[in-house]
Amino acid sequence: MLPISDPVGNGTADIAAAARHLEAVGVDAVWAGDHLAFHTPIVESSIVLATAAAVTTRVRLGFGVLLLALRPPAWAAKQISSLQVISGDRVVLGIGVGGENPAEWAAAGVPLHRRGARTDAVLSVLPELLSGAPVQIPDGELVPALLPCGGMPPLWVGGRSDDAVRRAARFGDGWLGMWADEGRLARTAERLGRLAEEAGRARPRTGLVVFVHIGDEHESRAEAESFVSGQYRIPYEKVERYAATGSVDKVAERLAGLAASGVDEFLLFPAAVDHRRQYDLIGEVMHRLRPGGPPTPD
Repeated sequence: MLPISDPVGNGTADIAAAARHLEAVGVDAVWAGDHLAFHTPIVESSIVLATAAAVTTRVRLGFGVLLLALRPPAWAAKQISSLQVISGDRVVLGIGVGGENPAEWAAAGVPLHRRGARTDAVLSVLPELLSGAPVQIPDGELVPALLPCGGMPPLWVGGRSDDAVRRAARFGDGWLGMWADEGRLARTAERLGRLAEEAGRARPRTGLVVFVHIGDEHESRAEAESFVSGQYRIPYEKVERYAATGSVDKVAERLAGLAASGVDEFLLFPAAVDHRRQYDLIGEVMHRLRPGGPPTPD
């Protein structure tokens, strides 16, 4: 995850430098969350990923996750296709319905209770929109042709609800979970498989957002608590069991256990003030998990 918010009052980070650093460390993708308004200051996701695209050559660029229903469908498709063009088709499109901050939906003029149906309606036509062809969307708006690009990027559907799992099985290449343990992951993977089979689709891959802080055990917990509670305004004790903190070996062991329960990809969220140091330590964790080491940057 790129440093796009400021839950601990540390000031704005250099997003371009962070993206270059992560590519050098060897991660597979850099990610940006998406909110119009949140508990903390936050930079807009498509601007963040365009910045990352301009200074990298290899890493994929992930929306983690885009609140698709906040935007007019034509503008959302235009942003996605434009990012595909300037990045050389490196976009990973994570989408979700959000809802934890009703104020941003009011500010966008979108009824909160319609966000799920609106998301499904847009997803049903998004592949056509990204093909560049005019499309009649459900509310009657005729969308103009868009810039040529590589078409629909890999789609990951985020969310813990049953509706999110159903959405992933219907539309997604992957499901992106958060605040989930091994038991929940195993149950979700099994349900994804059944729902996808019913829809005549392959089972989506399983992804997981994990908050990490690598370092001294006591300091790791304290800083993770400060970061997560500042970011989400929830008591850290409620979600601590889902985080990975402590030494490189301990974090690697925790992630290996989650991978054994069915996680195909991790979106690691450094819960730290010094994200640069965490990126380097995440590189060490990757070496533990992948004996061959991370990929060499082009």
